Amino acid sequence: MTISTGDRLPEATLARLGDKGPEQVALGELVKGRKVVIFALPGAYTGTCTTAHVPSFIRTRAQFADKGVDDVICLSVNDPFVMGAWGESTGATAAGITMLGDPAAEFTKAVGMDFTAPPVGLYDRSKRYAMLVEDGVITILQAEENPGVCDVSGGEALLAAMG
Repeated sequence: MTISTGDRLPEATLARLGDKGPEQVALGELVKGRKVVIFALPGAYTGTCTTAHVPSFIRTRAQFADKGVDDVICLSVNDPFVMGAWGESTGATAAGITMLGDPAAEFTKAVGMDFTAPPVGLYDRSKRYAMLVEDGVITILQAEENPGVCDVSGGEALLAAMG
């Protein structure tokens, strides 16, 4: 079943690269009592993800803060080492974006946003989407029909949907 507006996020353990190496992150704890943006994408270092999706949230990070968003989280089916390096190379970490990996695609599959594209070597990856989550409940969800485009799931589009 694919998630939708009004749904509560499932419990999930994600991963990030901390000061002392990989750390597990309980998503429920991260969103509890907070207003967060989660944007998910097919893969670190891939074309549209690197040239359009992440930059759109770097450009808009301060505007989300102005709207009361506590955290902007980038989620991908990658390991924490890759997410950490990608956050550094794109400037996302410096911009205040939290880079989280879903290494086994457990969260991605639980929310029904997984896809596989063998011709390009992507297996059990995340569809491209962005959502506003308030205290664990999805209040806005904007998903792309095609993982190769970044229209409704970009930072500017989510800001516009917030009004």
